[in-house]
Amino acid sequence: MPPLAQALKLNASFLPKAPKPVALFVGGTSGIGQAMARRFAEYTKGESHIIVVGRNHAAARATISSFPNSKLGTYEFVECDATLMQNVGTTTAALRAHISKLNFLVLSPGFFSIIAGRDETAEGLDKKLALLYYARWKFIYDLMPLLQNAAASAEDAKVYSVLGAGTGSAIDLDDLGLKKRYSALKAATAAATYTDLMMEKFATTNPQVQFTHAFPGLVRTPMMRPKHWVLKPLAPLISVASYPFTVTPEVILVLLTPISVIAWELMYVFIPRY
Repeated sequence: MPPLAQALKLNASFLPKAPKPVALFVGGTSGIGQAMARRFAEYTKGESHIIVVGRNHAAARATISSFPNSKLGTYEFVECDATLMQNVGTTTAALRAHISKLNFLVLSPGFFSIIAGRDETAEGLDKKLALLYYARWKFIYDLMPLLQNAAASAEDAKVYSVLGAGTGSAIDLDDLGLKKRYSALKAATAAATYTDLMMEKFATTNPQVQFTHAFPGLVRTPMMRPKHWVLKPLAPLISVASYPFTVTPEVILVLLTPISVIAWELMYVFIPRY
């Protein structure tokens, strides 16, 4: 990643190629997605159309209420449990009927688990893989016409997936859904590999749209808090142990001088082909 000073300078000089850019943040009610949505609102001075997609109404209201007040701003929340592809399809269909273009599609849905076994949805997908890969693919595929509309008008048309670029491993072509041999680690590394390949393919078939798969490292977010009863007592220890290697998006919003992963992340969203 480039120096923080460079990232901050580039972000501050960001000028969208659209008079009122439309940005969609999937997973924008918590963690890095929420922080990126807030900073995007700040950098566009509220003169943007921001759609936050997630499951938590209260978190969405809190996120949107923190955006700059602007008569030119439009802020919305769309509820969607992205572990189910049927829900994603319903959401994307509604979005295509609601907006005519999409300039920025930012994807960061997921949950933290290191010991949980395979947890299947009603559609037969593992929930972790559903959020880290399948839902992201469907959001991109279904909303591609809106991104293409933006590109056709010489506006920004960018897709940004926050996951694990370059952290993948060899995949089992006979067990892509990890139904035979599953672990949380396998799901994470498989999703990273799938996403690398997915973004490369989308970029090849849609050269007018910019695609980025990023790995910011560990991020101190609510998602990092252990959910399993075995690990909950270890939460303080996990927090302290991971502190030197992580960044808290909430703190970054207040303190601009510490190392800011959000500044780096937004730089890749804003600038062309970095």
